[in-house]
Amino acid sequence: MGLFSIFSKDKKEVLDKGLEKSKTSIFSKLGHAIAGKSKVDDEVLDNLEEVLITSDVGVETTLRIIKRIEERVAKDKYVGTSELNSILKEEIAALLQENGSVSSENGEFKIPEGISGPYVVLVVGVNGVGKTTTIGKLAYQYKKAGYKVVLGAADTFRAAAVDQLLEWGKRTGVPVIHQEMGSDPASVAFDTLQSAVSTGAQVVLIDTAGRLHNKVGLMNELTKIRNVMKKVVPSAPHDVLLVLDGSTGQNAFEQAKQFTQATQVSSLAITKLDGTAHGGVVIGISDQFKIPVRYVGLGEKMEDLQLFNREEFVDSLFS
Repeated sequence: MGLFSIFSKDKKEVLDKGLEKSKTSIFSKLGHAIAGKSKVDDEVLDNLEEVLITSDVGVETTLRIIKRIEERVAKDKYVGTSELNSILKEEIAALLQENGSVSSENGEFKIPEGISGPYVVLVVGVNGVGKTTTIGKLAYQYKKAGYKVVLGAADTFRAAAVDQLLEWGKRTGVPVIHQEMGSDPASVAFDTLQSAVSTGAQVVLIDTAGRLHNKVGLMNELTKIRNVMKKVVPSAPHDVLLVLDGSTGQNAFEQAKQFTQATQVSSLAITKLDGTAHGGVVIGISDQFKIPVRYVGLGEKMEDLQLFNREEFVDSLFS
């Protein structure tokens, strides 16, 4: 129990440090919003609305949060500004729960129950968001948890993507299935799943091309990959993970919009949160698109990719 407590504390410290810029920015704005006020009134709520919008939470989500707080204030008759922070944390955590962001148990990387055959994750996202790096870190975390992992280099559009994934394979000791540059991505995915089944791999992570200049082309490509995978593992993919760069703020919303229109995204990984004050995008994107956040990237180290825990995230951001 003692060792587990130390491990949990270390993970929370990484989260706190990773969100430090976002937290500092929010608290500075929040301090100005309630300056000279002892009671949460209309003026405080108007100021809070501005704080959340300028912290990249997004307009729709901000209005939803403000409405929740207004209802709390109306019900309790009097709410002091000293209570505002705890109420804010409670309502945002509840919002994330409604969007399906399940807090991971003990922060352990586990395959979901009821999966028949290998657990297949199709990873999507534009170039530059940290997609391939996230796959490498996931390979490390799942291997560390005791699973046999295989990677598929289905981003055959960009030679650097294949090379990068091969490098991650070397670093983590995980095999990478790949073909020549320009090969059919669906063929790579098919070979990857066949290899996984024949070798008894339990986790399959497949990289895909990160381009959005032709949404119809992307949609067709991803649909073809999904259909081909089902020939080997009928229930695949079990997760379509969209990787977004948290440091891009509102641009991440647009990327999420484009990809959710192009394919059936089932979870989110928000990366590069350690170098930005845009941590609020995690809340806004999850709420606006009703997609659960599964992973957050908080630094360069392989251990800095964490399973999302909504309570710890909100606590780190607003405490």
